[in-house]
Amino acid sequence: MNITKKSFGKDVQLITLTNKNGLSLSVTDLGARIVSLRWQDRELVLGFDSAEEYLQKDSFIGASIGRTAGRIEEGRFILGDQTYQLDVDPATGHSLHGSSPSFEEKIWHYEITEEEQETTVIFTTTSPDGEHGFPGNLKVEVRYTLTQDNIWKVTTKGISDQSTLFNPTNHVYFNLSGDVTQSIDQHTLWLNSATFAPLREDSIPTGEQVAVQDTPFDFQTPKTLDTVFTSDFDQKNLFDGIDHPFFLNETGLDRTAAYLISPDGKIKVSVATDAPSIVVFTANFGEDTPEMHGARLSHHGGITFETQIAPGAEQFPSFGTMALAPETVFETTTEFKIDAREE
Repeated sequence: MNITKKSFGKDVQLITLTNKNGLSLSVTDLGARIVSLRWQDRELVLGFDSAEEYLQKDSFIGASIGRTAGRIEEGRFILGDQTYQLDVDPATGHSLHGSSPSFEEKIWHYEITEEEQETTVIFTTTSPDGEHGFPGNLKVEVRYTLTQDNIWKVTTKGISDQSTLFNPTNHVYFNLSGDVTQSIDQHTLWLNSATFAPLREDSIPTGEQVAVQDTPFDFQTPKTLDTVFTSDFDQKNLFDGIDHPFFLNETGLDRTAAYLISPDGKIKVSVATDAPSIVVFTANFGEDTPEMHGARLSHHGGITFETQIAPGAEQFPSFGTMALAPETVFETTTEFKIDAREE
């Protein structure tokens, strides 16, 4: 495995791993973030060219997200017999992605480990007791592994000295065309999910789990994403796309939870996870999109597979639990396997 390091600005580093097949993974200690996933000359994910751009334009893209991915209504939750109040976004009145700035703007410690079949960048940080209102000193580790058989693996661990909430994810966006000016509408998606969580207008889950059958959100048979974008489905209309938790029919790293195929059929990314749900977001940015690599990002220019416990679990027990007991290790792993035909 070839390993290179260089400055990424803001006193952070860009670490690039390249396997024997020519698949390269670039990550940075700013936000324990994926910056690039490249097959030969084709970029497969959205990203910027410097740390400064992430901080100025969108610090969530590609980042490790925490302490809690998604929104917490009014930033309030109950744990045991105590109510906690988090920092909230003044525009919405809710907490988003653990309140900001959080994991996505921290400079993480990192080290690199090499084995014969894979290389791993291990990122670590601590979220102190009381940060944004969360209880407990939380130690977090995020491992990015690139294997020789074209798997990018993300493993996240956490341990706290007090009861707290922990529901991390990775906020990578895929666009398998390699062209950020192209929408993902002609990408083919398959998703192993029979139910999703409807949202209110303010993106807070209603608490229901609704069947995808007979809706545009049914990807149990693979189809192109334009079938959603051109539909008149009420949940799509609220956000001009998908921004919803999908509950997985099966979990485990030996099961495929989702796959995405490029419009030309040359690239397929398969997702496997031990998490119970995936938040799919289709970059519903409208005309207000950032510039990437000298080009303007398209509306619907990317898609996320945010593997996690469904947002809303802090108030809807049927969604699962994001409560973490003291001195108990939380661990979750997601794998992205890249199958590619020669360019």
